[in-house]
Amino acid sequence: MIENQSDNIDDKENVISDQDNVPEDSSSPEDSIIENDESSSQKTEEINTEELKNTISNNDARLEQLEKEHETLKNQYVRISADFDNFRKRQSRDQDDLKIQLVSKSLTAILPIVDNFERARQQLKPESEEAQALHRSYQGLYKQLVEVLKQQGVAPMRVVGQQFDPNLHEAVLREPSDEFKEDFILEELQRGYHLEGKVLRHALVKVSMGPGTQNSQEEVEKDKVEGDIDSEENTSEDV
Repeated sequence: MIENQSDNIDDKENVISDQDNVPEDSSSPEDSIIENDESSSQKTEEINTEELKNTISNNDARLEQLEKEHETLKNQYVRISADFDNFRKRQSRDQDDLKIQLVSKSLTAILPIVDNFERARQQLKPESEEAQALHRSYQGLYKQLVEVLKQQGVAPMRVVGQQFDPNLHEAVLREPSDEFKEDFILEELQRGYHLEGKVLRHALVKVSMGPGTQNSQEEVEKDKVEGDIDSEENTSEDV
């Protein structure tokens, strides 16, 4: 019995020694679970950070693309707006030109009537009271007609004493003059008119050839006649 007790004591000592031999730094299962949770949380944070970076990068690329599209659309809008503005101005000019052409055509047809009134005023010399009354009557009509032309923007040219300009005048006659230099207008044969600054009808004029031209022309004609006479005399002698 004593032996059995000693054996039990020995067994207890062995158990105690085995417990003493267990490593002190061995962790419990709870500690392992906590470490695993921390590692998983760290990995999740790294994944979320990477996804956030990718999202920001994609948003930056998308923003850059949208800015380029916006700039392209803005340039297209500016071009379309400029083209429309030019089209509107061109249409307005075309309408104005068409209006001027129609008005010019109508007024040009009226101008010969004005010319006839002016010729009548210059040529007719009414003497009797009845003729004077008639003269005043059609002169009143003439003034009304001239006033209507003024309201439409028609203005007469003043050409006598002005230098000849083919853009405004049409030379019908040329003659020498001691009063005016060459290419200056001596007389207005038919009045010209402006319409809104443009030529409605050219003025028919007589233009000066300058002083001394008449004598030179007579000498040229005289020399020509004398030459013809000499040639005829030579021909008769040869015969």
